[in-house]
Amino acid sequence: MKALLLLTLLTLCHTKPYKPINVMDFMKNNEIMQQDLGDDDDDDDGDDDDYAEYDDNFVSDCPEWCRCSKRVLQCSDQGLTKVPKDIPANTVLIDLQNNDITEIKEDDFKGLVNLYALFLLNNQISKVHPKAFRNMDKLKILHLSYNELTQIPDNLPKGIQSLRLHDNKISRIPKGAFKGMQDLNVLELSANPIANSGIEPGAFDDMATLYLRIAESKLTAVPKDLPSSLTELHLDYNKIGKLEAEDFLRLRSLQRLWLDFNQIKYVENGTFTGTPKIREIHLDNNKLKKVPPGLNTLKYLQVMYLHANSISYVGVNDFCPSRARAKKTLFTRISLFANPVKYWEIQPPTFRCISSRNAVQLGNQRK
Repeated sequence: MKALLLLTLLTLCHTKPYKPINVMDFMKNNEIMQQDLGDDDDDDDGDDDDYAEYDDNFVSDCPEWCRCSKRVLQCSDQGLTKVPKDIPANTVLIDLQNNDITEIKEDDFKGLVNLYALFLLNNQISKVHPKAFRNMDKLKILHLSYNELTQIPDNLPKGIQSLRLHDNKISRIPKGAFKGMQDLNVLELSANPIANSGIEPGAFDDMATLYLRIAESKLTAVPKDLPSSLTELHLDYNKIGKLEAEDFLRLRSLQRLWLDFNQIKYVENGTFTGTPKIREIHLDNNKLKKVPPGLNTLKYLQVMYLHANSISYVGVNDFCPSRARAKKTLFTRISLFANPVKYWEIQPPTFRCISSRNAVQLGNQRK
């Protein structure tokens, strides 16, 4: 069930430019939300397989310009300049996306202790009161992307599982910004003017997250002290110039890594030693002149994107280990097209550890 939630959240994380979230589809796909809603009623027979059984008794008290049903408040696309008043206390999902709200005040969500998901995307929010999310122990989804925030909101609920701050004006991640957030599955910080100097030492201390995205920013190097819990890391569309051996030493659970569309010219030997579980690496659209060292030691690596670089030579042992049994999973994709390498000079044994001949993309992909 946790895997299903993560998949749902990752789908929502790739919505750029702004694309409205379909709240009803979100509810149908989010089984954990269904489970949490059902926990409030211990006296029923457990038959809660349809949202039609949830309470609709607050519909007549719905705030102006909003629609209320099944403990869901929908107020998107209404030109609202502030959060509606008198939101029913048993609301579990609030949709306020695509309005003109400029500020989240202290009492805007007061008393909404059952709130599970809050969508505030595509407003003009520049200020969030430090106590705006107090007593929201059940809040799991908080999306604040496409706003005017200049800093990460204070006192975020510790139980949040998806936090999206994509496309704001945040340039600084202070120490302890995500302190105690051990349930965080998805943290989206892309399209903010974040430079390495803006990430304070200890910024990611005392937190755990599976998916972190700081793409389309101003990074010139891989940030230090990233959460060791990471399984997926996106640093694409930055200005990173090289990879060093210490960059990923703590990320032993990392499985997927995006570094495409940077300015990487050099990968230090031993860079991927600390990522024994890595399965997918994106290093395409960089300035590499050779295949990164150490790929042949990665037992589970299956997908390697290196196209659109300046690679002119591929060695016979660049991808595959000398001992066949050392490789636990075969490559399903190696892309080398749009490089100056003469593919007809590559020795046949070079790709001895691929799943099929179609796994390798060379030349210009013409048939």
